[in-house]
Amino acid sequence: MPISHRFRTGLVALIAVVGASLSSAAYADSGTIRISVLKGGWFIGASGGSGTLTFQGRRYPLSIGGLSAGLVFGASQTNLSGRVTNIRSASDVAGVYGAAGAGAAVGRGVRGIVLRNEKGAVLTLQGQQTGLMINADLSGMAISLQ
Repeated sequence: MPISHRFRTGLVALIAVVGASLSSAAYADSGTIRISVLKGGWFIGASGGSGTLTFQGRRYPLSIGGLSAGLVFGASQTNLSGRVTNIRSASDVAGVYGAAGAGAAVGRGVRGIVLRNEKGAVLTLQGQQTGLMINADLSGMAISLQ
């Protein structure tokens, strides 16, 4: 039974689309990231800091800012490091990352978090938080390249 021309064309188009999506995922790369963030608040919190992205042998300075709302009390400094995955260029790290969470730090504590931005970049971070901070909030963090 011969295969119709339309069916063949549709099959070739489907294979091309699937192949393109797989190849674009294969070209995604990863890098390392270090950030330091100061956070303070009383019901509404603010944070700011800086960091460095190392991607394909180059270092890129980062600027970090954010807001949180909910139960926020205290001040802390957090130093995080880890990996950023699913990026094709350094600019893919720039964007807004959101999180909902609860926690408390008195003195020094360990913190770990996984965040994703609108471009698909995934940050997997761990580190230490120092200070007095109690929170149950929604927070957002914006990262930009300097």
